[in-house]
Amino acid sequence: MQRSSRWGLVCCLTCEWLALGVWVGGLLVLIGAVIPAVFNTFGGQDSGGFFLTRAFEGYNRFVIGAVAVLCAGTWYRWWSGNQDVAVSRGEMALLVGMTVIAGIIILWLHPLVASLQAQAFAVKEEAARKAAFEAFFRIHMPVRSLYMVNLVLGIVLTGIKAKRALQRDGVVT
Repeated sequence: MQRSSRWGLVCCLTCEWLALGVWVGGLLVLIGAVIPAVFNTFGGQDSGGFFLTRAFEGYNRFVIGAVAVLCAGTWYRWWSGNQDVAVSRGEMALLVGMTVIAGIIILWLHPLVASLQAQAFAVKEEAARKAAFEAFFRIHMPVRSLYMVNLVLGIVLTGIKAKRALQRDGVVT
């Protein structure tokens, strides 16, 4: 039994596509434009590093919003009972995986990395500074990898949604 209106589903799907655009597009812009611009423009590693930390904090806030929209949209499509927009197991698994990874980054790893970065930039003695940066990069590299994994999962989820839309329209069988 269908419990939703056509326009409700149109709004739901539109918001989900926009949320995925923010998730994937935001990270692509940070990686492809902001990071290179910062390190080619800012005077030093310290100011550029702090700027990027703030930029990723802003991106993380957008990801929290995107997670909320994607989860609400997925729930609404499931609740609607409409088989044309049914939620597949693969779609659900990707969304759960993306949400868990984002949660780990936002709630645990990013604050830790920001703290280690601030400590490394505050140290003036060369040996202590080197040790502080080594501690920072030991955590920073896995965080960067998790961002990339989440980017790939977001692209895959976009592909799943696109394939389903094309199947629904009879373009792809």
